[in-house]
Amino acid sequence: MIQLSGAGKRFGHKLLFENTDWLITPRDRVGLVGANGTGKSTLMKVLAGLDTLDYGSLIVAKGTTAGYLPQDGLSLSGRTVFAECMAVFTELHAMERELETLTHRISELDHASAEYADVADRYHSLEHEFRTRDGYSIEAEVGRVLMGLGFRKEDWERQTDEFSGGWQMRLALAKLLLQKPNLLLLDEPTNHLDLEARNWLEEYLHDYPHALVLISHDRYFLDVVVNKIAEIWNKRFWFYTGNYDKFLSQKTQRNEQLQAAYKNQRDRIEQLEVFINRFRYQATKAKQVQSRIKELEKIERIEVPPEEKTIHFSFPQPRPSGRIVAEFAGVAKSYPAKPGNNSGEKEVFRDVDFMIEKGDRIALVGVNGAGKSTLIKLLAGTERPSRGEYTLGHNVEADYFAQDQYKELDADARMIDDLGNASPGSSQTELRSLLGCFLFSEDDVFKRIGVLSGGERGRYALLRLLLHPANFLLLDEPTNHLDLRAKDVLLDALMKYSGTVVFVSHDRYFIDKLATRVFEIGDGKVEVYPGNYEDYLWRKQGGSAKQNEAIRQQLKITEPAAAPSNGNQASAEPAPAKAKRMNPIKRKKMEDRIHELEAEINRAETVIARCETAMQDFISADESQRQSLELAQHKTAQAALLKEWEDLSQSLQEAD
Repeated sequence: MIQLSGAGKRFGHKLLFENTDWLITPRDRVGLVGANGTGKSTLMKVLAGLDTLDYGSLIVAKGTTAGYLPQDGLSLSGRTVFAECMAVFTELHAMERELETLTHRISELDHASAEYADVADRYHSLEHEFRTRDGYSIEAEVGRVLMGLGFRKEDWERQTDEFSGGWQMRLALAKLLLQKPNLLLLDEPTNHLDLEARNWLEEYLHDYPHALVLISHDRYFLDVVVNKIAEIWNKRFWFYTGNYDKFLSQKTQRNEQLQAAYKNQRDRIEQLEVFINRFRYQATKAKQVQSRIKELEKIERIEVPPEEKTIHFSFPQPRPSGRIVAEFAGVAKSYPAKPGNNSGEKEVFRDVDFMIEKGDRIALVGVNGAGKSTLIKLLAGTERPSRGEYTLGHNVEADYFAQDQYKELDADARMIDDLGNASPGSSQTELRSLLGCFLFSEDDVFKRIGVLSGGERGRYALLRLLLHPANFLLLDEPTNHLDLRAKDVLLDALMKYSGTVVFVSHDRYFIDKLATRVFEIGDGKVEVYPGNYEDYLWRKQGGSAKQNEAIRQQLKITEPAAAPSNGNQASAEPAPAKAKRMNPIKRKKMEDRIHELEAEINRAETVIARCETAMQDFISADESQRQSLELAQHKTAQAALLKEWEDLSQSLQEAD
């Protein structure tokens, strides 16, 4: 579909990448990864035809339709939400109008005339194409996509310009998905999505019938959606087969192999140079010296890119609090109705009871508008409950990071000076390293806070907060605008933090690693689930009930049956439990592993056949013994692969 040859791109004086050869085929599903500033978004614009290369060539195959979603900046107006989505079906609407016209003509023409036959042929041909392109179900498809991306039915008739920037981007994504281009180019599509919308988009893209290239800082999303990774590292492209999880392991293996090959080559070069320098002027060794000089000249030097620095930073630990950090008792929260709205006050919570204990790391989850930010504001004390009681525990100091926290910063101060004032004991090197953790490097550290973008100011505000944290942290979307590396730094620091954390995040990997409890917010209630995000999903899908049933079956414990009304003593059959859908992340990993195993089993069969063929030619007793041992090892390995394949296939079959 698209081929890059010797491609290179600069941004001002900075070289982003060079010497890139890349072929995107019709079924590729590629995750584009790399540190911020390496050129990922620039490359997406090049692929979309919105920017050009500085070096090399870009060839686009005939018939390729590319659909591009930028990170932000799109704004729609002049139509309702539903009408805006329906506008992508211009061709189908034209076909529908022509079909109506043809229907009227058919009813008016003489059935025996040649004109009738022509019109009828045109009608049948057009109607077949209209049906093939799902023309009769476009309204249902629009509704499905809008609901999946979080638009309620009452939103469909609202004007698009009534929505915020994040919802505008959701709408732009909906239009792109409805167009179904044969190459999707998505730059951070999950930035403005809550967990439910991310899960829906994940499944939609998993089944998408065409190619896609995706930039995302959500590991779980990449793991489920992509089957290839293209990494921009050290101004070069590196390609890996598999999802993000496999990319991490393959990259580690590649680096280890590269380091080993580099060491072996350096050892050989040193040997050659020592020999040449030692015998260069001895006539008896002239031939050997010349031979080694030629060998040295022919060696293609292995280049080892500079190692990516692993950043470890521990934030100062707060003073300890009491065992009970915060407690809600019968708390309710509602807001008065807006002027002109006759629907009464808006209730967010009612009769909420829970207790937060020292060391808890609580993730708040729920659809957008369910009340996650409201709950954090109640905990922070910036808003008060409408009813009920909220108490903070002994020695508890709350610190609140809001999504608009940056508004409290001094716009005229330079970042490195402001951070130095907040941490007077730190050196310039330590301050720059700390800023680097949060993606501020080189001359960026001297920027004034007022010239930073919203995302940059949010990152800096988070860094400043964590420099001297209180013992009760309340973080509203701390992972927004952080790349994978910065998220890891933040995650590592919070996991070592000895205080208590309540946080909102739409990054499932971050929630899964950090959370010890999950609070699900919705319908005015707060449901508490122990464990991390995977445990929460497991319980939501009926895992606890299934486990209890399995234990009862194992111990042969049966529920006493109700006495039949007709007097018979036969016990009633229990109603079968409703099957729950397997976690899509786990299912995808299992399916990928099954495909890998099938390929490995085929390779093992080929190797075994080759070994058996080789054994037919006798060379020596020792060689025959070695071949027999090798064949036995291959058969043992194949048996293990078959066993794993059977177990996984059985698990999937039971889930289905």
